[in-house]
Amino acid sequence: MQKLGFIGTGVMGSGIINNLLKSDYEVNIYTRTESKAEPLLKKGAKWFASPKEVAENSDIIFSMVGFPQDVKDVYFKDNGIFAGLTTGKTIVDMTTSTPTLAKEIGEKAEKLNVKTLDAPVSGGDVGARDGKLTIMVGGSKEAFDQLVPIFEIIGQTNHYFGSYGAGQHAKMANQIMIAGTMTGMTEMFVYAKAAGLDMDAILKTVSGGSANNWSLDNYGPRILEGDFKPGFYSKHFLKDLRIALDESEKMGLDLPATKQAKALYEKLVDDKNLGNDGTQALIKLWW
Repeated sequence: MQKLGFIGTGVMGSGIINNLLKSDYEVNIYTRTESKAEPLLKKGAKWFASPKEVAENSDIIFSMVGFPQDVKDVYFKDNGIFAGLTTGKTIVDMTTSTPTLAKEIGEKAEKLNVKTLDAPVSGGDVGARDGKLTIMVGGSKEAFDQLVPIFEIIGQTNHYFGSYGAGQHAKMANQIMIAGTMTGMTEMFVYAKAAGLDMDAILKTVSGGSANNWSLDNYGPRILEGDFKPGFYSKHFLKDLRIALDESEKMGLDLPATKQAKALYEKLVDDKNLGNDGTQALIKLWW
């Protein structure tokens, strides 16, 4: 079996790595603090001191980090992934990043005869843990075809959208939709509480009708339990909304609902300093 590398062992990355290890892949990992990777090391992952070393010792290298600048650092710095690549390897960035950066990575990789995919995901911590992510892919079609068996281990749905950056554009479309479900769920709870309704009953009722959605199923119960641990960080969602609106502006689009969602998450993250809470913490603007 091919040796896999994985850069980034956060909430999502750890779930993905666990599923790869369960499928008997050898997984080389890098995270800035080795101790944080200890649970994965106990399960058989091997830690390396830099992204470069992971790339040198792996056939397919995945990355899933926080922000576009983190992606640039992981790939382009002297100890980054590109410094450790050789002809014939494949790189897969699963970070939700910018289409422009995905193209930049793809074009540099072509010069090294390395196949490239941008493959952001949706499904949160539960999807990563259970191997039920949705994977949106752009880049090399040949690489996509070769990696489908791996994508089927970590996700329940994968779709190829086109060349470099197409996966990131698909993820932006996804995040625009999520913005609507998160703000809708939040205002639903705010309204129901103000009206004196039984909150557990309203969750069960709305979930059973045409207003049901993934956000409500996965984050509604957490809100009522006061659980704001991140399945997906608010600071990362705000980053995604900013990217989506920047790309929309480039295409001459005006997305007022998404702009309002961004403004609300800016209050949560920038004003209230709650960026490390999960996206469901948006309710804290009212409660």
